Amino acid sequence: MLTIGTLAKRTGTKVQTIRYYEQIGLMPEPGRSEGGQRRYRDADLDRLAFIRHSRQLGFSLEAIRELLDLSDSPERSCAQVDAVAQKQLREVEDRIARLEALRVELQRMLSECSADRVADCRILEVLRDHEECLADHGRPAT
Repeated sequence: MLTIGTLAKRTGTKVQTIRYYEQIGLMPEPGRSEGGQRRYRDADLDRLAFIRHSRQLGFSLEAIRELLDLSDSPERSCAQVDAVAQKQLREVEDRIARLEALRVELQRMLSECSADRVADCRILEVLRDHEECLADHGRPAT
């Protein structure tokens, strides 16, 4: 049996996060010692490691819940797991595309800056240009 502190250390997860996962039902309610201290099993350690690794891969808590539900039903089709992973891959690819566009825009701003005087700074000029932002994106940036 493991304490919450040991579980936290072994998975690299904060104690508060473990409690939160219990509160939202991703982690089962742990057993308790006679003194009321939480006690975890190896299965809890495996489940928390699964959650932690899924979070590192960018899966949402809802996607992780779905993956855990699927993993608790070994007879179900792996196609459902694949669908969740495919959705995550598309989201990652979308983020990469947005980051690439940001990189290109920042490179353009830097290449157009003469690095002379602040009064003539092209970077500040571009950042002040709200009309260009609206034209490029059709809405204000948030």
